[in-house]
Amino acid sequence: MARITFFETEEWERDYLKRQLKGHALQFIDGHLGVKSASKASTSDAVGIFIYSPIDAKILSKLPKCRLIATMSTGFDHIDLKACKKRGVAVCNVPSYGENTVAEHAFALILSISRKIPQSAERAKHGDFTLEGLRGFDLKGRTIGILGTGKIGRHVIRMAKGFEMNVVAYDAFPDKLEAKELGFTYASFNKLLERSDVISLHLPLIPSTKHIIGAKAFGKMKRGCVLINTARGALVDTHALLAALKDGTVSYAGLDVLEEECEIKEEKELLSAAFARTCDLKTVLENHLLLNHPRVIITPHNAFNSQEALERILDTTAQNISSFFGGRAINAV
Repeated sequence: MARITFFETEEWERDYLKRQLKGHALQFIDGHLGVKSASKASTSDAVGIFIYSPIDAKILSKLPKCRLIATMSTGFDHIDLKACKKRGVAVCNVPSYGENTVAEHAFALILSISRKIPQSAERAKHGDFTLEGLRGFDLKGRTIGILGTGKIGRHVIRMAKGFEMNVVAYDAFPDKLEAKELGFTYASFNKLLERSDVISLHLPLIPSTKHIIGAKAFGKMKRGCVLINTARGALVDTHALLAALKDGTVSYAGLDVLEEECEIKEEKELLSAAFARTCDLKTVLENHLLLNHPRVIITPHNAFNSQEALERILDTTAQNISSFFGGRAINAV
């Protein structure tokens, strides 16, 4: 039986972890792990944290019994790995948890646009059942361009094939075998822009991808293209998007992320009170020119937020801990 202390957890997460880690002695501390609160975990064999709990040599010195740091996040740059290695403390993370969740949200945006769901629902709510201006379009036979064929992108591809769409994709590291198995083709970036009726972004935000969808890219797109972004806001140049909407290059846009969002390392940050105190997304959205655009649907960076996805974070964390104390470390970083 291991002694495990968790920081930064909600009440439902505590109940969930208790069920998943029966046989271990669990302790839950409100707030994040810091120099002062570390003393509460001084006898713990493992510590569970989120990204607001930085781990460095000073913190580790307060955790003399600790053998494992289990971060409930994909990222681990809040942990000093060298300091952990020096003290013989293992570190594990949650490599993935929401691929299908984000992909489903991307398709929810696509369907909302193709069948004019928001406009239809709003009209019906006011007792107006006329159909003028509500004609949509079929996805079957249309071409969807997938920018980024990682785990999320591949989920979107599978869904698109289910709708009998033609799929073309671009990735810096194309997987030809995967393309053959899933029934899609790779193309150059420019060819994808030229051929696609719908473009869905699933790229990481790195220097080379910032504003990858800008004025130059919009200039190569098929007229009337639909743009979907559930990845990172800064992949799209906002000013260029507004211009493309104005001139008809982009007919509709479905956005779960905006360029002016505060820097977000982990989606789960959005659920924390600490994030709410440091970044007022509501104000950002209210001032955003896209928010009230009649041909733009915006959701508040909610694509990751399903009960199942959040439970997968806890499942993986519990598995990481159980495996480690069972003699087989998994998801080590």
